[in-house]
Amino acid sequence: MADDNASGAGAGSGASGAGTGTGTSEAGLKPNAIGFLDALVIGLNSTSPAYSLAAVLGPIVALVGIYAPGVMLASFVPMLLIAAAFYYLNKVDQDCGTTFSWVTRAMGPWAGWLGGWAIAMTGVLVIGSLADVAVQFGLLAAGLDSWAASAVTRQTLTVVVILVMTAVCVLGTELSAHLQDVLILAQVFFLLAFAVVALYRVYAGTSSLDAIEPSLGWLNPFGAGGAALTGGLLLGVFIYWGWESAVNLTEEVENSATAPGRAGIWSTVVLLVTYLSVGFAVVGYAGTAFLAENAGEEEAIFAVLAQEVMGGWDWVVLLAVCTSALASTQTTIIPASRTALSMARRHALPAPLAHIHPRFRTPDVSTWWVAGIAIGWYLVVNQISENALLDSLTALSLLIAFYYALTGLACALYYRRHLLENAHNFVLIGLGPVVGAGLLIWLLVESIGDMSDPANSAGGVSWFGLGPPLVIGIAIAVVGVLVMCFWRLRDGRFWRERRGVADPDLVHGRKP
Repeated sequence: MADDNASGAGAGSGASGAGTGTGTSEAGLKPNAIGFLDALVIGLNSTSPAYSLAAVLGPIVALVGIYAPGVMLASFVPMLLIAAAFYYLNKVDQDCGTTFSWVTRAMGPWAGWLGGWAIAMTGVLVIGSLADVAVQFGLLAAGLDSWAASAVTRQTLTVVVILVMTAVCVLGTELSAHLQDVLILAQVFFLLAFAVVALYRVYAGTSSLDAIEPSLGWLNPFGAGGAALTGGLLLGVFIYWGWESAVNLTEEVENSATAPGRAGIWSTVVLLVTYLSVGFAVVGYAGTAFLAENAGEEEAIFAVLAQEVMGGWDWVVLLAVCTSALASTQTTIIPASRTALSMARRHALPAPLAHIHPRFRTPDVSTWWVAGIAIGWYLVVNQISENALLDSLTALSLLIAFYYALTGLACALYYRRHLLENAHNFVLIGLGPVVGAGLLIWLLVESIGDMSDPANSAGGVSWFGLGPPLVIGIAIAVVGVLVMCFWRLRDGRFWRERRGVADPDLVHGRKP
């Protein structure tokens, strides 16, 4: 693996030489800027736990009833398996482009480029929505309901929030991490306070809704039957999405070969505990009827329900969702901007995107480009229809499943010559990531089937005879292929690189 390690280090630590290679800057990403705990916090905040629960818990309950915690438990399995793939691939290639770099090495430049495109586009689709939620729940917490109801006010403040969070990302990874530490502490405290009060009132018999005493039987994901489980998993898997932001910071984290990967794995575990705790509390306090009836209303879960549980202290829960979405707005910029940087310094995108600010040591050009496109997307889809933004978020499932599955397969292919050396390699590096990829491919196929029926889209709207989310997903894929082909003709250096399917031989006594 000597040669491969050399090239891997060139890609990973290549940030330091990225500017030189592109002629855009002599600076590189700042090494050892943050530690393991900072990376863990960023991975957690990227998933936006409070907002994810507000958006997904109701629809899951509508599908599987009291077994919602079981579905969230089952959804955790493919995420953990893919997190293992991220860990082992990061050990041999500490590149901030993660999936882009790894898939390129294991499966070739075409698959790698598309994986990078998928990551960048997920950021574009979701950043505006996250900032919008942060603004809306922040205004509700402050008692400014009329401002929250005004589309012009809310959208204007949303753009301001995106610009501020982007500026924080550019000003430095340490500043970003310190802000994330504050936001995660506030979010976890608010969520735990809500869960504790809700469970206390359930057992005290003072719930104002149709309370159900929690049972360990709720952890059975098969309790509601196979069809319901499939639909629930399609929602449940994606409440974990975002933890890999910790790995996108690999070039800026201490102990970059192992710490970012461990942060990603531990992020999924902490999320599981959080989701199960709040899931038990919400289902127990409100019962299934209330949650199912309000499944399409995010505000019903943590705005209306907060008033029921906390009374005059409902602002605590509203702030939890606000800080959750605010933190995720910032951290979601990280994977897209770092991936664009990695692609540009490998000549897979225009060279200016590889520029690194000489003082702050962050990818300033790619970060501002991601923010600008995200703002444009947010404003445009809001003008199309009130359901268009929700449809674009639903299309996320296709992109997420695609690049997560690619990463799982790339892990097994990259280490293919070492999978039979021992049980550890076979199970954790080969079988696990492949099973995780298989589950996600199955969910991807199921998602396409569901989205092809316009009746399953928000408002039952049809675009070209298909559901709007599927049309958006197809459009993003087509645009990606066209951009890739154009850049292949314009600058083919990335496709001519001899990086191929590398063999991670074991050297210097280091095991995979």
